[in-house]
Amino acid sequence: MASYVNPGGEYNRDSDYISTRITADGRDGYPVEPGRYRLVAARACPWANRAIIVRRLLGLEDVISLGLCGPTHDERSWTFDLDPGGVDPVLKIPRLQDAYFKRDPGYEKGITVPAMVDVATGAVVTNDFPRITLDLSTEWTPYHRDGAPDLYPEALRAEIDEVAERIYTEVNNGVYRAGFAGSQEAYEAAYGRLFTALDWLSERLSKQRYLVGDTITEADVRLFTTLARFDAVYHGHFKCNRNKLTELPVLWAYARDLFQTPGFGDTTDFVQIKQHYYVVHTDINPTKIVPLGPDRSNWLTPHDREELGGKPFGDGTPPGPPRDDERVPTEHGATNPAAPPRS
Repeated sequence: MASYVNPGGEYNRDSDYISTRITADGRDGYPVEPGRYRLVAARACPWANRAIIVRRLLGLEDVISLGLCGPTHDERSWTFDLDPGGVDPVLKIPRLQDAYFKRDPGYEKGITVPAMVDVATGAVVTNDFPRITLDLSTEWTPYHRDGAPDLYPEALRAEIDEVAERIYTEVNNGVYRAGFAGSQEAYEAAYGRLFTALDWLSERLSKQRYLVGDTITEADVRLFTTLARFDAVYHGHFKCNRNKLTELPVLWAYARDLFQTPGFGDTTDFVQIKQHYYVVHTDINPTKIVPLGPDRSNWLTPHDREELGGKPFGDGTPPGPPRDDERVPTEHGATNPAAPPRS
């Protein structure tokens, strides 16, 4: 994500995204159409991970293809280094920036994931990540799988928006404000806001299984991707170290509940997550050494959140197993990292 630190040392995220939308009526020139668009994402990125989760929960895998960038990138662009020859097999490009320049040859803003790309032209349609997932829920409904959840129910949208906005400013972006703070004062302010919000979320989730209503919604997806990265990255790398997630009983149980729900844990790649942050952020970690911990096997321990009621998919059903070509390697999931060799 493009960003900067202001003279007071506060981290500011550049949120001026390409706001074109893919809609049922095609009012921006891009109608909903199966097979037309490719979601370019990276498992390492929390903002892109949201789109991967929602696409899977809604069963849009056969309607919107998925291109995956590797976990690291240079100053220019995310790259397709996971693919043979380092080239995306559908878009035929080595760098995501190529799709941005197809849209605008003079594009000067951040080359970000997720991005929805029009396959025929090779041009980015939008990188507006909050809108992308909402539109997957509301504009692509004719193509949702049978039993797909309603992640943005109309009757709860105002509350979902309110909760999601606080999660974004204080938690999703809050960890970055702490991690990239340019002064002690700015860091301490960001740290305080983050843990105030986490305490508020703990209190809210102590009484209900999910953030809004009694089923999983967009708000839960947005919180999950930060919680999944908290102990592996944000606690140490971003100095968000009042508590580990595993030391916050309510949030830790809530996170495990979601992780063990199809669509969440099976799209989480802890190895790529750590590679991204510890290798790319050389201003914070100049050695690029990637830590081996923490232990990940505890993500599969019982959470007992069922006692609060609610059903993850309401009257719907969970998605089936991931596609073979989209599976997270077993050793990248909820398993213990390999022990370092003895010297």
